[in-house]
Amino acid sequence: METRYIKFKEKFNELTHKISDPKIVQGQFLFQKIAKEHKDMAPIVEKIIKLEKIDRELKENKTLIDQEKDQELIEFAEIESHKLAENKKVLEEELKVDFLPKDPNDSKNVIIEIRAGAGGDEASLFAADLFKMYSHYAQNKRWQAEILNSSNQEAGGFKEIIFRIQGNGAYSKFKYESGVHRVQRIPKTESKGRIHTSTSTVAVLPEAEEVELEIKPEEIRIDVFRSSGPGGQSVNTTDSAVRITHIPTGMIVSCQDEKSQIKNREKALKILRARLLSQKEEEETKKRGDERKLQIGTGDRSEKIRTYNFPQSRITDHRINYTTHDLEGVLAGDLEELIKELESENQKMLLESA
Repeated sequence: METRYIKFKEKFNELTHKISDPKIVQGQFLFQKIAKEHKDMAPIVEKIIKLEKIDRELKENKTLIDQEKDQELIEFAEIESHKLAENKKVLEEELKVDFLPKDPNDSKNVIIEIRAGAGGDEASLFAADLFKMYSHYAQNKRWQAEILNSSNQEAGGFKEIIFRIQGNGAYSKFKYESGVHRVQRIPKTESKGRIHTSTSTVAVLPEAEEVELEIKPEEIRIDVFRSSGPGGQSVNTTDSAVRITHIPTGMIVSCQDEKSQIKNREKALKILRARLLSQKEEEETKKRGDERKLQIGTGDRSEKIRTYNFPQSRITDHRINYTTHDLEGVLAGDLEELIKELESENQKMLLESA
């Protein structure tokens, strides 16, 4: 049995003891962290135990084949050993994937920022389509979506929309969506039936906990102002909108969707914390080298990742050369097949580099 399997089981047993330790149980945050890690490790430990059992049975069968004189028993043991060897191979391949380096953000909630790019009103409408697509996918996964801030356009759609999706493993699914999304379709205002190309940019940020990234009061400046709607008209009679400036970086976040100044402040801080964590991780990655370039979904946000072609009902993901003609289904939130293809290719790249 491989040393890493033995060490993994030892760590799992340590966590099992810690979960029942009264001192750890009293510390809610630490207990939840350990309990989650224990839960995530459990299915892998089960596979290791199955692998150990298969190895024992293969050894027993080999001894029987070497020592037994009854030909019928020998043939039975050989058939059984062949099945066991096939099961062992499957488990070993699964464990290779299980032991790939894990993204520490995978289990987190996400904050998604969608901005209209090139294409005027059509780009804003496409930004709204992407928001609906992600919202429906989250609903299918029984995750909660919450708008943090939005900027509407008079013609409809969004110039910008920032929203949070709360659900275990949300980041692991949405992280592949960062980049430029391109749409090709005939706008409703196009009288000659010409196809227009527009873009929207998506940024997916793991939500940062307060314990992960502390923002000191002296590091921020908070300004309040009146909310405005499409065209700049005031939509509120009180100064409920909030603008937070992070002084050390110059980063600015505004929130105006809520009527409550306190709620807008809380939402703005969530966005700021997520952006600062993302910036910190990008800086650390540059120091370590280029290992994240091996992973899909961690590249440049200016990279064109996907095209949505309405006349041909076609979606093409350019990173993995994957095409589906179920454009209507995908835009309705049926993203699972596309995400599985991206996950599979990501695993393949990681295995090849291991």
